Amino acid sequence: MVYNPRDVADQEYDIVVVGGGTAGCVIASRLSEDPSLKILLLEAGQSGKTNPMTLTPWAFLGYWHTEHEWGLSTDPQVHAANRTVFWPRGKLLGGCNALIRFHYSFHYGAPSDYDEWAHLQKGQPGAEGWSYSAIHPYFQKFEKYSPSKTWPDIDATLHGAQGPVEVGYRGHFGSYTKDFIDASSAVGIAHNNDINTHKGTLGVTKRLTKHIVTYIDKKGQRVTSERAYLTPDVLARTNLTVATGAYVNRVLFKSIGSSIRATGVEYRNKNGSIFVSRARKEVVLSAGAVHTPHVLMLSGVGPAEHLKSVGVPVIKALPGVGSSLKDHPVIDTRYASKHPDTLDYLGRPKNLVQRGQSSMAVLQYQLNGTGPLTSNIIEAAAFVRSDDPALFPPEKYSEWSTPEDTTTGKAAPDLEMFLSAMGYKDNAQTEFDHPTGYTFGMHAVCLRPKSSGTIRLKSKNPEDPPLIDAHYLEDHNDIKTLIRGLRLIDATVKQEPLASRIDHSGDMYPDLEHDLSEKTDAELEQFVRENVSTLFHPACSARMAPLEDGGVVDSFLRVHGIPNLRVADASVFPSIVAGHTTAPVYAIAEKASELIRNEF
Repeated sequence: MVYNPRDVADQEYDIVVVGGGTAGCVIASRLSEDPSLKILLLEAGQSGKTNPMTLTPWAFLGYWHTEHEWGLSTDPQVHAANRTVFWPRGKLLGGCNALIRFHYSFHYGAPSDYDEWAHLQKGQPGAEGWSYSAIHPYFQKFEKYSPSKTWPDIDATLHGAQGPVEVGYRGHFGSYTKDFIDASSAVGIAHNNDINTHKGTLGVTKRLTKHIVTYIDKKGQRVTSERAYLTPDVLARTNLTVATGAYVNRVLFKSIGSSIRATGVEYRNKNGSIFVSRARKEVVLSAGAVHTPHVLMLSGVGPAEHLKSVGVPVIKALPGVGSSLKDHPVIDTRYASKHPDTLDYLGRPKNLVQRGQSSMAVLQYQLNGTGPLTSNIIEAAAFVRSDDPALFPPEKYSEWSTPEDTTTGKAAPDLEMFLSAMGYKDNAQTEFDHPTGYTFGMHAVCLRPKSSGTIRLKSKNPEDPPLIDAHYLEDHNDIKTLIRGLRLIDATVKQEPLASRIDHSGDMYPDLEHDLSEKTDAELEQFVRENVSTLFHPACSARMAPLEDGGVVDSFLRVHGIPNLRVADASVFPSIVAGHTTAPVYAIAEKASELIRNEF
Protein backbone atom coordinates (compact mmCIF):
# COMPACT_ATOMS: atom_id res chain seq x y z
CA MET A 1 0.00 0.00 0.00
CA VAL A 2 1.00 3.64 -0.53
CA TYR A 3 0.41 5.94 2.45
CA ASN A 4 0.97 9.54 3.46
CA PRO A 5 3.66 10.36 6.06
CA ARG A 6 1.27 10.74 9.00
CA ASP A 7 -0.05 7.20 8.55
CA VAL A 8 3.36 5.55 8.86
CA ALA A 9 4.91 7.73 11.58
CA ASP A 10 5.99 6.54 15.02
CA GLN A 11 6.31 2.95 13.83
CA GLU A 12 9.27 0.62 13.77
CA TYR A 13 10.58 -1.18 10.71
CA ASP A 14 13.52 -3.45 10.07
CA ILE A 15 14.85 -1.33 7.22
CA VAL A 16 13.99 2.24 6.20
CA VAL A 17 14.83 3.16 2.59
CA VAL A 18 15.16 6.88 1.87
CA GLY A 19 14.31 7.82 -1.70
CA GLY A 20 11.99 6.05 -4.10
CA GLY A 21 13.96 6.72 -7.26
CA THR A 22 15.65 4.29 -9.62
CA ALA A 23 17.54 2.51 -6.83
CA GLY A 24 15.05 2.89 -3.97
CA CYS A 25 12.21 1.12 -5.77
CA VAL A 26 14.53 -1.80 -6.56
CA ILE A 27 15.75 -2.13 -2.98
CA ALA A 28 12.30 -1.89 -1.37
CA SER A 29 10.93 -4.48 -3.77
CA ARG A 30 13.81 -6.94 -3.42
CA LEU A 31 14.07 -6.70 0.37
CA SER A 32 10.33 -7.20 0.80
CA GLU A 33 10.64 -10.55 -0.98
CA ASP A 34 11.75 -11.76 2.44
CA PRO A 35 8.53 -11.86 4.52
CA SER A 36 10.55 -11.72 7.74
CA LEU A 37 11.74 -8.18 6.94
CA LYS A 38 9.48 -5.16 7.49
CA ILE A 39 10.36 -2.42 4.99
CA LEU A 40 9.48 1.29 4.81
CA LEU A 41 10.17 3.27 1.62
CA LEU A 42 10.04 7.08 1.96
CA GLU A 43 9.64 9.25 -1.15
CA ALA A 44 9.14 13.02 -1.35
CA GLY A 45 7.13 12.86 -4.58
CA GLN A 46 4.05 10.98 -5.67
CA SER A 47 3.41 7.97 -7.89
CA GLY A 48 3.92 8.43 -11.61
CA LYS A 49 2.30 5.19 -12.75
CA THR A 50 -0.84 6.65 -14.25
CA ASN A 51 0.45 10.03 -15.40
CA PRO A 52 0.84 10.26 -19.21
CA MET A 53 3.92 12.43 -18.77
CA THR A 54 5.82 9.58 -17.10
CA LEU A 55 4.47 6.92 -19.45
CA THR A 56 4.91 8.70 -22.80
CA PRO A 57 8.61 8.74 -23.72
CA TRP A 58 8.48 12.23 -25.22
CA ALA A 59 6.35 13.99 -22.60
CA PHE A 60 8.78 14.29 -19.68
CA LEU A 61 9.48 17.97 -20.47
CA GLY A 62 6.02 18.76 -19.12
CA TYR A 63 7.29 17.84 -15.64
CA TRP A 64 10.18 20.29 -15.53
CA HIS A 65 9.68 23.31 -13.28
CA THR A 66 6.66 21.69 -11.62
CA GLU A 67 6.00 20.22 -8.19
CA HIS A 68 7.27 16.87 -9.51
CA GLU A 69 10.81 18.18 -9.97
CA TRP A 70 13.19 19.75 -7.44
CA GLY A 71 13.99 22.88 -9.47
CA LEU A 72 17.74 22.81 -8.76
CA SER A 73 20.47 24.76 -10.50
CA THR A 74 24.20 24.92 -10.01
CA ASP A 75 26.04 27.83 -8.50
CA PRO A 76 27.49 30.19 -11.14
CA GLN A 77 30.17 28.20 -12.93
CA VAL A 78 33.41 30.17 -12.83
CA HIS A 79 34.97 28.34 -15.77
CA ALA A 80 31.76 28.30 -17.85
CA ALA A 81 31.11 32.00 -18.41
CA ASN A 82 29.78 32.34 -14.84
CA ARG A 83 26.53 30.67 -15.92
CA THR A 84 24.17 28.67 -13.73
CA VAL A 85 23.11 25.30 -15.16
CA PHE A 86 19.64 23.86 -14.59
CA TRP A 87 19.85 20.44 -12.91
CA PRO A 88 16.43 18.78 -13.13
CA ARG A 89 15.98 16.00 -10.60
CA GLY A 90 12.80 13.96 -10.41
CA LYS A 91 10.56 14.14 -7.35
CA LEU A 92 8.29 11.12 -7.73
CA LEU A 93 8.45 7.35 -7.45
CA GLY A 94 10.85 6.15 -10.12
CA GLY A 95 12.91 9.32 -9.66
CA CYS A 96 15.05 10.57 -12.51
CA ASN A 97 14.49 7.36 -14.44
CA ALA A 98 10.79 8.25 -14.43
CA LEU A 99 11.17 11.89 -15.26
CA ILE A 100 14.47 13.40 -16.22
CA ARG A 101 16.08 11.04 -18.70
CA PHE A 102 16.15 13.06 -21.91
CA HIS A 103 17.26 9.89 -23.63
CA TYR A 104 16.17 6.63 -22.11
CA SER A 105 19.21 4.80 -23.36
CA PHE A 106 20.04 1.39 -21.98
CA HIS A 107 23.80 1.37 -21.64
CA TYR A 108 26.17 -0.46 -19.32
CA GLY A 109 29.28 1.65 -19.86
CA ALA A 110 32.68 0.16 -20.68
CA PRO A 111 33.51 -3.17 -18.98
CA SER A 112 36.88 -1.80 -17.87
CA ASP A 113 35.07 0.99 -15.97
CA TYR A 114 33.94 -1.59 -13.42
CA ASP A 115 37.37 -3.19 -13.21
CA GLU A 116 38.57 0.29 -12.26
CA TRP A 117 35.87 0.42 -9.57
CA ALA A 118 37.30 -2.76 -8.05
CA HIS A 119 40.87 -1.49 -8.36
CA LEU A 120 40.02 1.77 -6.59
CA GLN A 121 38.97 -0.19 -3.49
CA LYS A 122 42.64 -1.07 -2.96
CA GLY A 123 41.99 -4.61 -1.82
CA GLN A 124 39.56 -3.82 0.99
CA PRO A 125 37.13 -6.69 1.71
CA GLY A 126 34.51 -7.02 -1.03
CA ALA A 127 36.55 -5.08 -3.59
CA GLU A 128 36.52 -7.77 -6.29
CA GLY A 129 32.74 -7.84 -6.14
CA TRP A 130 32.73 -4.67 -8.27
CA SER A 131 34.77 -5.94 -11.21
CA TYR A 132 32.92 -6.32 -14.50
CA SER A 133 32.75 -10.10 -14.28
CA ALA A 134 31.32 -9.84 -10.75
CA ILE A 135 28.77 -7.09 -11.34
CA HIS A 136 27.59 -8.23 -14.77
CA PRO A 137 25.15 -10.80 -13.29
CA TYR A 138 23.32 -7.92 -11.57
CA PHE A 139 22.80 -6.23 -14.93
CA GLN A 140 21.31 -9.46 -16.22
CA LYS A 141 19.19 -9.78 -13.08
CA PHE A 142 17.24 -6.57 -13.74
CA GLU A 143 17.23 -6.84 -17.53
CA LYS A 144 14.46 -8.31 -19.63
CA TYR A 145 15.79 -8.01 -23.14
CA SER A 146 13.18 -8.47 -25.87
CA PRO A 147 14.72 -10.03 -29.00
CA SER A 148 13.45 -8.73 -32.31
CA LYS A 149 13.22 -10.44 -35.70
CA THR A 150 14.15 -7.10 -37.22
CA TRP A 151 17.56 -7.20 -35.52
CA PRO A 152 18.58 -10.86 -35.46
CA ASP A 153 22.33 -10.24 -35.11
CA ILE A 154 22.06 -9.36 -31.41
CA ASP A 155 23.17 -12.26 -29.22
CA ALA A 156 20.31 -12.51 -26.73
CA THR A 157 22.29 -14.96 -24.59
CA LEU A 158 24.49 -12.07 -23.50
CA HIS A 159 21.49 -10.31 -21.97
CA GLY A 160 19.09 -10.91 -19.15
CA ALA A 161 15.74 -12.45 -20.06
CA GLN A 162 13.80 -12.70 -16.78
CA GLY A 163 14.33 -9.34 -15.09
CA PRO A 164 11.58 -6.80 -14.38
CA VAL A 165 13.02 -3.98 -16.56
CA GLU A 166 12.03 -4.30 -20.21
CA VAL A 167 14.64 -3.12 -22.71
CA GLY A 168 14.91 -3.51 -26.46
CA TYR A 169 15.06 -1.80 -29.83
CA ARG A 170 11.75 -0.06 -29.44
CA GLY A 171 10.50 3.41 -30.17
CA HIS A 172 10.33 5.77 -33.10
CA PHE A 173 13.17 5.68 -35.61
CA GLY A 174 13.47 8.58 -38.05
CA SER A 175 15.29 8.77 -41.35
CA TYR A 176 17.60 11.38 -39.79
CA THR A 177 18.86 8.64 -37.46
CA LYS A 178 19.83 6.37 -40.33
CA ASP A 179 21.53 9.34 -41.98
CA PHE A 180 23.53 9.92 -38.81
CA ILE A 181 24.61 6.28 -38.60
CA ASP A 182 25.67 6.21 -42.26
CA ALA A 183 27.54 9.52 -41.91
CA SER A 184 29.27 8.26 -38.76
CA SER A 185 30.41 5.22 -40.68
CA ALA A 186 31.66 7.40 -43.52
CA VAL A 187 33.72 9.52 -41.15
CA GLY A 188 35.44 6.39 -39.83
CA ILE A 189 33.46 5.25 -36.79
CA ALA A 190 33.07 1.47 -36.71
CA HIS A 191 29.69 -0.20 -36.26
CA ASN A 192 28.93 -1.88 -32.96
CA ASN A 193 25.80 -4.00 -33.12
CA ASP A 194 25.58 -4.29 -29.34
CA ILE A 195 27.27 -1.82 -26.98
CA ASN A 196 26.17 -3.76 -23.88
CA THR A 197 28.45 -6.79 -23.88
CA HIS A 198 31.91 -7.79 -22.67
CA LYS A 199 33.24 -6.74 -26.07
CA GLY A 200 32.93 -3.09 -25.15
CA THR A 201 31.11 0.04 -26.17
CA LEU A 202 33.20 1.68 -28.89
CA GLY A 203 31.40 2.37 -32.18
CA VAL A 204 28.15 3.71 -33.49
CA THR A 205 24.76 2.17 -32.71
CA LYS A 206 23.34 0.61 -34.79
CA ARG A 207 23.45 -0.32 -38.43
CA LEU A 208 20.89 -0.54 -41.20
CA THR A 209 17.68 0.44 -39.40
CA LYS A 210 18.93 0.05 -35.85
CA HIS A 211 18.99 2.53 -33.05
CA ILE A 212 20.00 2.65 -29.42
CA VAL A 213 18.48 0.25 -26.89
CA THR A 214 15.72 1.90 -24.85
CA TYR A 215 13.68 1.52 -21.69
CA ILE A 216 10.44 1.42 -23.72
CA ASP A 217 8.03 -1.50 -23.51
CA LYS A 218 5.91 -3.19 -26.16
CA LYS A 219 3.05 -0.78 -25.43
CA GLY A 220 5.25 2.18 -26.33
CA GLN A 221 5.42 3.26 -22.69
CA ARG A 222 8.44 4.25 -20.69
CA VAL A 223 9.69 1.63 -18.23
CA THR A 224 10.47 3.19 -14.84
CA SER A 225 11.73 1.52 -11.71
CA GLU A 226 8.34 2.17 -10.10
CA ARG A 227 6.48 0.36 -12.89
CA ALA A 228 9.04 -2.46 -13.01
CA TYR A 229 9.52 -3.10 -9.28
CA LEU A 230 6.52 -1.67 -7.41
CA THR A 231 3.89 -3.73 -9.20
CA PRO A 232 0.44 -4.27 -7.65
CA ASP A 233 1.58 -7.66 -6.33
CA VAL A 234 4.62 -6.10 -4.67
CA LEU A 235 2.60 -3.26 -3.14
CA ALA A 236 0.17 -5.83 -1.75
CA ARG A 237 2.90 -7.36 0.43
CA THR A 238 2.03 -6.82 4.06
CA ASN A 239 5.68 -6.28 5.00
CA LEU A 240 6.19 -3.35 2.58
CA THR A 241 5.02 0.18 3.33
CA VAL A 242 5.49 3.03 0.85
CA ALA A 243 4.98 6.62 1.98
CA THR A 244 4.88 9.43 -0.58
CA GLY A 245 5.05 13.13 0.17
CA ALA A 246 7.68 12.34 2.82
CA TYR A 247 10.56 14.84 2.84
CA VAL A 248 13.49 13.45 4.83
CA ASN A 249 15.17 15.89 7.21
CA ARG A 250 17.86 13.68 8.67
CA VAL A 251 18.96 10.24 9.77
CA LEU A 252 18.81 9.66 13.52
CA PHE A 253 21.73 8.12 15.41
CA LYS A 254 22.65 6.63 18.76
CA SER A 255 26.13 6.35 20.21
CA ILE A 256 26.97 3.02 21.83
CA GLY A 257 30.38 3.35 23.40
CA SER A 258 32.71 4.39 20.58
CA SER A 259 30.37 3.21 17.82
CA ILE A 260 27.54 5.01 16.03
CA ARG A 261 24.37 3.36 14.80
CA ALA A 262 21.51 4.69 12.72
CA THR A 263 18.22 4.31 14.59
CA GLY A 264 15.70 5.82 12.22
CA VAL A 265 14.71 8.78 10.07
CA GLU A 266 13.07 12.13 10.73
CA TYR A 267 10.88 13.46 7.91
CA ARG A 268 8.15 16.00 7.22
CA ASN A 269 5.08 16.34 5.02
CA LYS A 270 4.41 19.25 2.66
CA ASN A 271 2.78 21.18 5.51
CA GLY A 272 5.93 20.94 7.61
CA SER A 273 4.66 18.49 10.23
CA ILE A 274 7.55 16.39 11.60
CA PHE A 275 7.45 12.60 11.91
CA VAL A 276 9.85 9.85 12.92
CA SER A 277 10.13 6.20 11.91
CA ARG A 278 12.52 3.79 13.62
CA ALA A 279 14.82 1.25 11.98
CA ARG A 280 15.66 -1.90 13.94
CA LYS A 281 18.34 -3.08 11.55
CA GLU A 282 19.38 -0.56 8.91
CA VAL A 283 18.79 2.73 7.08
CA VAL A 284 19.50 2.83 3.34
CA LEU A 285 19.99 6.14 1.52
CA SER A 286 18.96 6.01 -2.13
CA ALA A 287 18.16 9.66 -2.67
CA GLY A 288 20.55 10.22 -5.57
CA ALA A 289 23.86 11.98 -6.10
CA VAL A 290 22.47 15.35 -4.96
CA HIS A 291 20.12 14.50 -2.11
CA THR A 292 22.00 11.59 -0.53
CA PRO A 293 24.97 13.79 0.45
CA HIS A 294 22.50 16.55 1.36
CA VAL A 295 20.72 14.24 3.83
CA LEU A 296 24.02 12.91 5.17
CA MET A 297 25.28 16.40 5.93
CA LEU A 298 21.98 17.49 7.48
CA SER A 299 22.39 14.42 9.71
CA GLY A 300 25.85 15.50 10.85
CA VAL A 301 27.84 13.17 8.58
CA GLY A 302 30.26 15.03 6.33
CA PRO A 303 33.11 17.55 6.22
CA ALA A 304 33.45 18.70 9.82
CA GLU A 305 34.39 22.32 9.22
CA HIS A 306 31.62 22.81 6.71
CA LEU A 307 29.01 21.30 9.04
CA LYS A 308 30.18 23.53 11.88
CA SER A 309 29.99 26.59 9.62
CA VAL A 310 26.25 26.10 9.10
CA GLY A 311 25.52 25.01 12.65
CA VAL A 312 25.06 21.26 12.17
CA PRO A 313 26.49 19.16 15.04
CA VAL A 314 29.12 16.73 13.77
CA ILE A 315 28.14 13.09 14.30
CA LYS A 316 30.79 11.57 12.03
CA ALA A 317 33.47 13.57 10.24
CA LEU A 318 33.68 12.30 6.66
CA PRO A 319 35.39 14.78 4.29
CA GLY A 320 34.29 12.80 1.22
CA VAL A 321 30.56 13.47 1.67
CA GLY A 322 29.45 15.82 -1.09
CA SER A 323 32.93 15.90 -2.61
CA SER A 324 34.30 14.32 -5.82
CA LEU A 325 31.03 15.18 -7.64
CA LYS A 326 31.18 14.23 -11.30
CA ASP A 327 28.82 14.88 -14.21
CA HIS A 328 28.99 14.37 -17.95
CA PRO A 329 29.26 17.82 -19.56
CA VAL A 330 27.57 18.10 -22.94
CA ILE A 331 27.69 20.63 -25.78
CA ASP A 332 24.58 20.99 -27.97
CA THR A 333 24.68 22.05 -31.62
CA ARG A 334 21.76 22.51 -34.00
CA TYR A 335 21.25 22.25 -37.75
CA ALA A 336 18.37 23.26 -40.01
CA SER A 337 16.88 20.30 -41.86
CA LYS A 338 15.50 20.30 -45.40
CA HIS A 339 13.16 17.48 -44.49
CA PRO A 340 9.95 17.87 -42.44
CA ASP A 341 10.47 14.63 -40.53
CA THR A 342 12.38 15.92 -37.53
CA LEU A 343 10.33 16.22 -34.37
CA ASP A 344 10.39 19.93 -33.51
CA TYR A 345 6.62 20.01 -33.83
CA LEU A 346 6.20 17.82 -30.75
CA GLY A 347 7.80 20.47 -28.58
CA ARG A 348 6.71 23.85 -29.89
CA PRO A 349 4.73 23.75 -33.17
CA LYS A 350 5.61 26.76 -35.29
CA ASN A 351 2.80 26.74 -37.85
CA LEU A 352 -0.40 24.99 -38.95
CA VAL A 353 1.51 22.17 -40.66
CA GLN A 354 3.45 21.38 -37.50
CA ARG A 355 0.32 21.58 -35.37
CA GLY A 356 -1.26 19.05 -37.71
CA GLN A 357 1.77 16.78 -37.41
CA SER A 358 1.59 17.04 -33.65
CA SER A 359 -2.10 16.14 -33.59
CA MET A 360 -1.53 13.11 -35.83
CA ALA A 361 1.32 11.92 -33.60
CA VAL A 362 -0.89 12.14 -30.52
CA LEU A 363 -3.67 10.22 -32.27
CA GLN A 364 -1.28 7.50 -33.46
CA TYR A 365 0.08 7.04 -29.95
CA GLN A 366 -3.38 6.91 -28.41
CA LEU A 367 -4.57 4.32 -30.94
CA ASN A 368 -1.68 1.86 -30.90
CA GLY A 369 1.23 3.16 -28.80
CA THR A 370 3.49 3.84 -31.78
CA GLY A 371 4.73 6.81 -33.74
CA PRO A 372 6.84 9.90 -33.00
CA LEU A 373 5.70 10.17 -29.38
CA THR A 374 7.66 6.97 -28.69
CA SER A 375 10.85 8.63 -29.88
CA ASN A 376 13.81 8.15 -27.58
CA ILE A 377 14.74 11.70 -28.68
CA ILE A 378 18.32 10.43 -28.76
CA GLU A 379 17.88 7.64 -31.28
CA ALA A 380 21.52 6.83 -32.05
CA ALA A 381 24.90 7.44 -30.47
CA ALA A 382 28.57 6.89 -31.22
CA PHE A 383 31.20 6.18 -28.57
CA VAL A 384 34.78 6.98 -29.57
CA ARG A 385 38.23 7.77 -28.24
CA SER A 386 39.52 11.31 -28.61
CA ASP A 387 42.97 9.89 -29.47
CA ASP A 388 41.70 7.72 -32.35
CA PRO A 389 44.09 8.58 -35.22
CA ALA A 390 41.48 7.59 -37.80
CA LEU A 391 39.12 10.27 -36.50
CA PHE A 392 41.71 12.80 -35.34
CA PRO A 393 44.78 12.47 -37.59
CA PRO A 394 47.86 13.66 -35.67
CA GLU A 395 49.02 15.75 -38.63
CA LYS A 396 45.81 17.81 -38.40
CA TYR A 397 45.72 18.19 -34.63
CA SER A 398 48.40 19.88 -32.57
CA GLU A 399 49.90 18.17 -29.55
CA TRP A 400 48.53 21.04 -27.45
CA SER A 401 44.98 20.14 -28.41
CA THR A 402 45.34 16.42 -27.64
CA PRO A 403 43.52 15.37 -24.44
CA GLU A 404 45.30 13.04 -22.06
CA ASP A 405 44.03 9.49 -21.85
CA THR A 406 41.45 9.43 -19.05
CA THR A 407 39.83 6.16 -20.10
CA THR A 408 39.90 2.88 -18.19
CA GLY A 409 41.27 0.86 -21.11
CA LYS A 410 41.96 0.83 -24.83
CA ALA A 411 38.44 -0.43 -25.57
CA ALA A 412 36.82 2.33 -23.51
CA PRO A 413 35.66 5.71 -24.88
CA ASP A 414 36.10 9.21 -23.50
CA LEU A 415 33.82 10.93 -26.01
CA GLU A 416 30.23 10.41 -27.09
CA MET A 417 28.50 11.95 -30.08
CA PHE A 418 24.76 11.61 -30.47
CA LEU A 419 21.97 12.90 -32.67
CA SER A 420 18.67 14.24 -31.38
CA ALA A 421 15.40 14.23 -33.28
CA MET A 422 15.11 17.99 -32.82
CA GLY A 423 17.59 20.78 -32.29
CA TYR A 424 17.72 22.18 -28.78
CA LYS A 425 19.94 24.31 -26.59
CA ASP A 426 20.57 24.07 -22.86
CA ASN A 427 18.51 20.85 -22.70
CA ALA A 428 15.47 22.48 -24.33
CA GLN A 429 15.35 25.33 -21.80
CA THR A 430 15.83 28.00 -24.47
CA GLU A 431 13.56 28.43 -27.46
CA PHE A 432 15.17 29.63 -30.67
CA ASP A 433 14.08 30.60 -34.17
CA HIS A 434 15.13 28.66 -37.20
CA PRO A 435 14.42 29.13 -40.90
CA THR A 436 12.66 25.92 -41.91
CA GLY A 437 10.81 25.00 -38.74
CA TYR A 438 12.67 21.66 -38.69
CA THR A 439 16.01 20.98 -37.04
CA PHE A 440 18.09 18.15 -35.72
CA GLY A 441 20.71 18.28 -33.00
CA MET A 442 24.25 16.98 -32.73
CA HIS A 443 25.81 16.70 -29.30
CA ALA A 444 29.26 16.05 -27.83
CA VAL A 445 29.77 14.56 -24.36
CA CYS A 446 32.94 14.38 -22.29
CA LEU A 447 32.57 10.91 -20.77
CA ARG A 448 35.57 10.96 -18.44
CA PRO A 449 35.77 14.51 -17.07
CA LYS A 450 38.68 15.39 -14.81
CA SER A 451 36.84 18.29 -13.19
CA SER A 452 35.18 17.47 -9.86
CA GLY A 453 32.55 19.45 -7.99
CA THR A 454 30.81 19.57 -4.63
CA ILE A 455 27.42 19.35 -2.94
CA ARG A 456 27.22 21.53 0.17
CA LEU A 457 24.61 22.77 2.63
CA LYS A 458 23.16 26.22 2.19
CA SER A 459 22.05 26.10 5.81
CA LYS A 460 20.99 23.61 8.47
CA ASN A 461 17.36 24.08 7.36
CA PRO A 462 16.34 20.90 5.47
CA GLU A 463 13.97 22.95 3.30
CA ASP A 464 16.83 24.96 1.83
CA PRO A 465 18.11 23.36 -1.40
CA PRO A 466 21.69 22.15 -1.47
CA LEU A 467 24.45 24.20 -3.08
CA ILE A 468 25.67 22.52 -6.27
CA ASP A 469 29.01 23.49 -7.75
CA ALA A 470 29.83 21.16 -10.63
CA HIS A 471 33.16 22.92 -11.32
CA TYR A 472 32.45 22.45 -15.02
CA LEU A 473 35.56 22.82 -17.20
CA GLU A 474 37.85 23.57 -14.26
CA ASP A 475 40.31 21.11 -15.76
CA HIS A 476 41.31 22.19 -19.26
CA ASN A 477 41.46 18.58 -20.41
CA ASP A 478 37.65 18.52 -20.44
CA ILE A 479 37.65 21.47 -22.83
CA LYS A 480 40.11 19.73 -25.13
CA THR A 481 37.89 16.66 -25.22
CA LEU A 482 34.77 18.67 -26.01
CA ILE A 483 36.57 20.62 -28.75
CA ARG A 484 37.44 17.31 -30.35
CA GLY A 485 33.79 16.38 -30.02
CA LEU A 486 32.81 19.53 -31.91
CA ARG A 487 35.38 18.79 -34.62
CA LEU A 488 33.93 15.29 -34.94
CA ILE A 489 30.41 16.70 -35.22
CA ASP A 490 31.56 19.06 -37.96
CA ALA A 491 33.23 16.23 -39.87
CA THR A 492 30.16 14.01 -39.54
CA VAL A 493 27.60 16.55 -40.76
CA LYS A 494 29.75 17.03 -43.87
CA GLN A 495 29.40 13.35 -44.77
CA GLU A 496 26.58 11.96 -46.86
CA PRO A 497 23.74 11.36 -46.41
CA LEU A 498 23.70 13.82 -43.48
CA ALA A 499 25.30 16.60 -45.53
CA SER A 500 22.42 16.67 -48.02
CA ARG A 501 19.89 16.94 -45.21
CA ILE A 502 21.18 20.31 -43.98
CA ASP A 503 19.39 23.42 -45.18
CA HIS A 504 22.17 25.97 -45.52
CA SER A 505 19.75 28.86 -45.71
CA GLY A 506 20.15 28.55 -41.96
CA ASP A 507 23.75 29.80 -42.19
CA MET A 508 22.59 33.31 -41.44
CA TYR A 509 20.94 32.27 -38.18
CA PRO A 510 23.24 32.72 -35.16
CA ASP A 511 21.24 30.16 -33.18
CA LEU A 512 22.47 27.41 -35.50
CA GLU A 513 25.97 25.93 -35.63
CA HIS A 514 26.53 25.53 -39.37
CA ASP A 515 29.85 27.40 -39.10
CA LEU A 516 31.82 25.17 -36.73
CA SER A 517 34.50 24.48 -39.32
CA GLU A 518 35.28 28.19 -39.54
CA LYS A 519 36.09 28.47 -35.84
CA THR A 520 39.58 28.26 -34.37
CA ASP A 521 40.32 26.16 -31.31
CA ALA A 522 40.27 29.34 -29.23
CA GLU A 523 36.84 30.25 -30.59
CA LEU A 524 35.57 26.74 -29.93
CA GLU A 525 36.89 26.93 -26.38
CA GLN A 526 34.83 30.07 -25.83
CA PHE A 527 31.82 28.34 -27.40
CA VAL A 528 32.27 25.41 -25.01
CA ARG A 529 32.45 27.70 -21.98
CA GLU A 530 29.31 29.56 -23.04
CA ASN A 531 27.26 26.47 -23.86
CA VAL A 532 28.28 23.58 -21.61
CA SER A 533 25.35 21.86 -19.92
CA THR A 534 24.49 18.68 -18.04
CA LEU A 535 23.64 15.24 -19.37
CA PHE A 536 21.77 14.59 -16.08
CA HIS A 537 24.43 12.16 -14.85
CA PRO A 538 25.63 13.42 -11.44
CA ALA A 539 27.60 10.77 -9.57
CA CYS A 540 30.47 10.05 -7.15
CA SER A 541 29.36 12.44 -4.36
CA ALA A 542 29.46 9.66 -1.71
CA ARG A 543 32.14 7.50 -3.29
CA MET A 544 32.82 3.88 -2.59
CA ALA A 545 36.50 4.05 -1.71
CA PRO A 546 38.87 3.66 1.23
CA LEU A 547 38.51 6.35 3.87
CA GLU A 548 41.99 7.71 3.17
CA ASP A 549 41.01 8.29 -0.47
CA GLY A 550 37.99 10.38 0.42
CA GLY A 551 35.63 7.43 0.42
CA VAL A 552 32.23 7.59 2.08
CA VAL A 553 31.18 3.94 1.84
CA ASP A 554 33.09 0.67 1.86
CA SER A 555 32.82 -2.15 -0.66
CA PHE A 556 29.63 -3.34 1.03
CA LEU A 557 28.14 0.18 0.62
CA ARG A 558 28.25 0.80 4.39
CA VAL A 559 29.09 4.34 5.48
CA HIS A 560 32.54 4.36 7.04
CA GLY A 561 32.16 4.24 10.80
CA ILE A 562 28.38 3.68 10.77
CA PRO A 563 27.89 -0.01 9.94
CA ASN A 564 24.07 0.00 9.66
CA LEU A 565 23.84 3.08 7.41
CA ARG A 566 24.18 2.18 3.75
CA VAL A 567 24.11 4.12 0.47
CA ALA A 568 22.98 2.70 -2.87
CA ASP A 569 22.62 5.09 -5.81
CA ALA A 570 24.84 6.94 -8.30
CA SER A 571 26.55 8.82 -5.49
CA VAL A 572 28.60 5.70 -4.65
CA PHE A 573 30.22 5.41 -8.09
CA PRO A 574 33.97 5.31 -7.36
CA SER A 575 34.48 6.98 -10.75
CA ILE A 576 32.00 8.04 -13.38
CA VAL A 577 31.30 5.43 -16.06
CA ALA A 578 31.99 6.25 -19.70
CA GLY A 579 28.32 6.03 -20.59
CA HIS A 580 24.81 6.52 -19.34
CA THR A 581 24.14 5.95 -15.67
CA THR A 582 20.70 4.37 -15.24
CA ALA A 583 21.76 0.76 -15.89
CA PRO A 584 24.69 0.93 -13.43
CA VAL A 585 22.31 2.30 -10.77
CA TYR A 586 19.92 -0.60 -11.34
CA ALA A 587 22.84 -3.03 -10.98
CA ILE A 588 24.07 -1.33 -7.79
CA ALA A 589 20.57 -1.52 -6.31
CA GLU A 590 20.27 -5.22 -7.14
CA LYS A 591 23.67 -5.89 -5.56
CA ALA A 592 22.87 -3.74 -2.51
CA SER A 593 19.67 -5.69 -1.93
CA GLU A 594 21.62 -8.92 -1.92
CA LEU A 595 24.29 -7.51 0.41
CA ILE A 596 21.64 -6.40 2.90
CA ARG A 597 19.70 -9.66 2.81
CA ASN A 598 22.90 -11.63 3.32
CA GLU A 599 23.40 -9.82 6.62
CA PHE A 600 19.98 -10.71 7.97
